[in-house]
Amino acid sequence: MKNGVYSLSLLFFSLIGTGTQAQIRLSADKQRIEVKNYSFTPTFTILYNAVDPAMALKPAGIKKVEYNVLTWKVTDSTKADFQQKKINVSMAGDGFDDKILRSKSEWRTANIFHAGQSTTITANQLEQKGDTLFFHFPANANFELKAYLLINIKPFPVLRYTFSPLKAGYYSIGYTGAPSFSPEKAAAIWQPLIWQEKRIPDAAYLTPAFMATLPTTMVYDGKNTIGVMASPEHIPFQPLPMLPNSQFGISLVNEAKALQPSVYAPIPGGYLSSMKQGDQFSFSLQLVVTPQPINHAYQQIAQSIFGFKDYRRNDIASLNTALDNMVAYAMTDYAWFIDSLKGCAYSTDVPGAVKNVSSLNPLELALVRDDKTMFEQRAYPLMEFMLSREKFLFSLDSTQKVQSPSRKLKGPVAPLSELTALYNVFGRENTFYLLMMQKEFKNDRIRNLDVKEKGDNWINAMHLYKATGDKDYLQTAVTKANQYLKQRAHQPQTSFNDPFSGSFFFWPAFTDRWIELSQLYELTNDTAYLNAAVEGARNYTMFTWMVPAIPDSMITVNKGGKAPMYWYLKSKGHQQMYYPEEQAPAWRLSEIGLTPESSGTSTGHRAIFMANYAPCMLRLGYYAKDTFLVNVAKAAVIGRYRNFPGYHINTERTTAYEKVDFPLHKHKEQSVNSFHYNHILPMASMLLDYLVTDVFVRSKGKISFPAEYIEGYAYLQSKMYGVKKGTFNEEKDVQLWMPSHLLQIDNTELNYIAGRTNNKLLLAFTNQSNQPVTAKVTINKDLVNVQKNTFSITVPANGINTIVIPDTPVPNTFQQKILAVTNDKSKDYAKLETGHAQAMLFKLGSYDKRLYIYLEDDDTKWSKVSLHYNNTTVDDTTYPFEFTVPVKEAVTFYLSLYDKEGQVQKSEKVTLGNK
Repeated sequence: MKNGVYSLSLLFFSLIGTGTQAQIRLSADKQRIEVKNYSFTPTFTILYNAVDPAMALKPAGIKKVEYNVLTWKVTDSTKADFQQKKINVSMAGDGFDDKILRSKSEWRTANIFHAGQSTTITANQLEQKGDTLFFHFPANANFELKAYLLINIKPFPVLRYTFSPLKAGYYSIGYTGAPSFSPEKAAAIWQPLIWQEKRIPDAAYLTPAFMATLPTTMVYDGKNTIGVMASPEHIPFQPLPMLPNSQFGISLVNEAKALQPSVYAPIPGGYLSSMKQGDQFSFSLQLVVTPQPINHAYQQIAQSIFGFKDYRRNDIASLNTALDNMVAYAMTDYAWFIDSLKGCAYSTDVPGAVKNVSSLNPLELALVRDDKTMFEQRAYPLMEFMLSREKFLFSLDSTQKVQSPSRKLKGPVAPLSELTALYNVFGRENTFYLLMMQKEFKNDRIRNLDVKEKGDNWINAMHLYKATGDKDYLQTAVTKANQYLKQRAHQPQTSFNDPFSGSFFFWPAFTDRWIELSQLYELTNDTAYLNAAVEGARNYTMFTWMVPAIPDSMITVNKGGKAPMYWYLKSKGHQQMYYPEEQAPAWRLSEIGLTPESSGTSTGHRAIFMANYAPCMLRLGYYAKDTFLVNVAKAAVIGRYRNFPGYHINTERTTAYEKVDFPLHKHKEQSVNSFHYNHILPMASMLLDYLVTDVFVRSKGKISFPAEYIEGYAYLQSKMYGVKKGTFNEEKDVQLWMPSHLLQIDNTELNYIAGRTNNKLLLAFTNQSNQPVTAKVTINKDLVNVQKNTFSITVPANGINTIVIPDTPVPNTFQQKILAVTNDKSKDYAKLETGHAQAMLFKLGSYDKRLYIYLEDDDTKWSKVSLHYNNTTVDDTTYPFEFTVPVKEAVTFYLSLYDKEGQVQKSEKVTLGNK
C-alpha cells in the first residue's frame, strides 16, 4: 500500500458455469494479500419504441438541488413517474433554458427502464479463442445481438457488441450485467454530475454522454471500485459534446433499486437510435474493477484511458501578459462598470442591475500592482458598496424578480472574511470593521439569491482570530471545525442537506469546505484538516472534465470566418462575431481541467474559464505530494487566453477566446459566450493567486507571501496578496510588487512574480513547458531605476529560477502610502437614527481619509437628503442616498432630510476623527 491507496498488480479472469449462468469473474489482487471476485454476466437490456420517445431534459425536482435529467414521453400513464417542476420566476437569465424549464406538462418518465418496451437477454453459450471470449445469445424475433470480450486489454477488459434490428423503430441497448450492490453495502458511489459520496440517485436516471465528466458510473464497496465505462471513441473530440450528438448514457440504479453501473447506447430517442431492418449498431465498453476509492479510480481512468497528464503550456501568452491585458480591460468602458451604482453591470442576466463579488479583488490588484487608478475607480467604490448594500445583486427596479436582487442599503453584504481582510489591510485602524465582524458572527444573512448563511461557524471564527489574535476565537474555530470533520468530512453524505452548503447549485456546495480547511491547516498545522481538504479537493476534481480524449491533431475553427454564436445571446439580439478561419492544436481547445458552471446550468455552460479552485488545488497538491491535483490545477489555467475570455465554452470549439481583443467589444457585440462583468476582477485575482502559488510550489515553500482570503460567493474564492511582506529564498521582508508591464520577456513559456525591498528587485521565473527555456528579459526603466535593464535567464523544464537585482531604490509610491500604519485610533463610526444612517471614517494609511455616509431609508420616505459638514453642504436628490467626502482630520456633520411634502428633519451632530 502506498499513500493509503493500493495499486492494481494483476487482474484474474475465470469463466464460471455454462448456459445462462455464464459469468466473467474479475478479481482485484492487492499484492496477493486478498482477492475479491466480481461477476459480470453477458446480460443486456434492449429498449424499443415504435415512435420517437421525444427525449428531453427536464428539471429533476430534487429538493434543494437544481439539476436537469433526461426524460421521455410515455403513453402508459402508469409509467409516467416524472412530474414537471414548477419553476420560480427568479430562475432566469444566462444558462437557464426555457425549453428545459418551462415546456408544457405531459406524461413523461425519467426512469430508463420505462423509456421503452424492455427485453432482457443473457448469453446462453460462450467460446474462447485466444484472449477473446465470444458470447452467443438466444434468438429473438426483433433483433440479433453479438458480443465478445477482449480479456488481456489493460487496464480493463473491453466488451464489444453489435446490434442488428429486425424491425424499424427506436432502440437502446443497455449493458446490465455488472455486479449489483444493495445501497447499504456501498461505501461510496458516483454518477455524474451530482451524485457523489453516498448521495444515491432516487431513480434510474440516465446521464447523457455530454454531461459525464468521465463516461462511467461507479460503486466503491470499501475495497474496490466497480464500474462500466463507455470506450473513448464514443465521445469524440469534435464536434463539441452536446445532447444531440451524445452517443450513450450512463446509469447507476437498476430496476430493483440496487446499485449496478450500466451503459445504454444509443440513448432512447437520441443520436443513432432510429434504426431500420438491415442497420447495424456497434459499441464498446470497459469493465472496471480497481482496488482504490472512487476519487482515485477517477484519476486512474482519466490518465490510463483518456490520456490526462500535464498537457498544457503557455504557448499563446504568458500568464503575466494575460493578467496585464485583463486588468487594462477592466478599466475600459467595455468592462461596463457603472459609476453611479458603484457596480459591474449584470445585464447578461438581470437588465438594469449591478452585481459585485468583492471589494478585495480590485484592492489586491491596486496593492500588488501599485495602481492608484485601480484603487480610486474600482476598489474604493466597491468597498463602499460591500459595506452598504444588502445583497451582491443590486437593482433600483423594485419590480425586478430575476435572481432575487435587492435595492436596500442594509449592509454589510461583505462576508466576515472580507471585513477581516479590510481591517488588516489598513493596519487595523478602522474599528468599524471589527464592530461589523462581531455583529455578523452573531447573525445570519442572505447575500446571494435566497441562500441564508449562518454567522456563528468555524470559518468565521477562524477569520475573527486572524483579525484579533484572540485565541478564544481560534479555539472556537478548532472546536467547531472538529465537529464539522466528524459530521461532514468524515461522514459520507447521503442526501443534499449539508447545512453549510445552503443551496446545491455551484460545485463547492457538493464537497466539504476544502478551501477553508486548507486555510485552517496552514493556521494550525493539524494534518486532520489537510487530509480532509485533500479529500474534498479530490472529490472536486470529479466535476472537472476528463473527456473527450485529446487527439494529436489540428482542429479547424471559425469556419467561414464566423465565430460560434451562443444561442442565448442570439435570442437577445446580439450580433455575430467574426474571427479568421484557422487551425489550432486540439490540446489548446480542450476543456479538460475545467468544470461546467453549476448543477443547474451544466446543460448549457459546458466549461467555464473561472477556475478559482486551481490555485488552492495546486497548493494542496504540493502539501500532499499529489501530482494529480497539481496537474488538474495547471490544466484549468495555463495557455487558455491572452485577455478576459468571457465565461464559458458552450457551442463549438473556437480560438475566439484566445484573442487579445476578444473582450474589447460592446455588450451587444459579444455573442460567442456570455460576459458577467463582475467576474473580470475576480479572474484577475485568480491569475495572480496562481502565479504566486506556482512559485511557492516550485520553490518548495522558499518563496512565500502571507495572504488574506477573498471569499466572494459561489466558487469565486482566492487568496489575497500584497497586505503583508513575505520571504524570497533567504531574503526577508519582501513586498510583492508587480506593476503593469514590469518585465518584457521574449519567450511566452515563462511566468514570473516580482518583489522588492528598500534597495533590491527580486524576480522568480517559472517555466510552463516541458523543455528548458532561455529567454531575454527587459526591465521597464520607467518603473525601476536600474543601470542595466536587460539580462538572459535559463529556466529548466517545468522548473524555476530566480534573480536578485541590487541597487534598485524604491520611490515613495501609492503602495507604500496605502499600506502605511499611522496608529490613528480616533472614533470612526456612528449610527444616526434619523434616516437610519451609517457613518464611517475611512483611514486609508497615509494616503487619505474619507467620510462615507449612507441611509437605509429610501425614496419612498425622502425626496432629498443634505449633508452638512465643516461649513460645507452637499445634496443628494436620488436614491440611494449616500455621501463620500474627503477629510483631513476631524469632521463634524449632520443631515437634513426632506420628505415628500417638503418637511425637513435634522439629525444630531456627530464628530469623527482626531479633533
